[in-house]
Amino acid sequence: MAQFRYIVDDVDAAIAFYQGKFGFTLEEQYGPAMAILSKDDLQLWVAGPPASASKPMPDGRKPEPGGWGRIVILVDDLDAMVASMTESGVTFRNQIVEGPGGRQILCDDPSGNAVELFEPS
Repeated sequence: MAQFRYIVDDVDAAIAFYQGKFGFTLEEQYGPAMAILSKDDLQLWVAGPPASASKPMPDGRKPEPGGWGRIVILVDDLDAMVASMTESGVTFRNQIVEGPGGRQILCDDPSGNAVELFEPS
């Protein structure tokens, strides 16, 4: 099983987003500090401000949400998923783009972390 960690602003908001939008299951929660969610062969660890993963580095840099690293969620009907998520207020970074392997779009979770929705060809 692969594990992936996102730094988030609010662990409860992250849990609601990943459960509600993508069907992740909450495995464990450590208050506002951290939660572990799973879907298929992926564990997503979300670390809030109190988590050790959110502590500043020795040089002063502070881990924060955002950036371009992302998990990829495979979907069967990208248009329907985008319509549903748009209706519920999810923010998208771009429009649907097509490539040799399929179609994709990037949305933001509640903390601004990228999530790629991908519909294979």
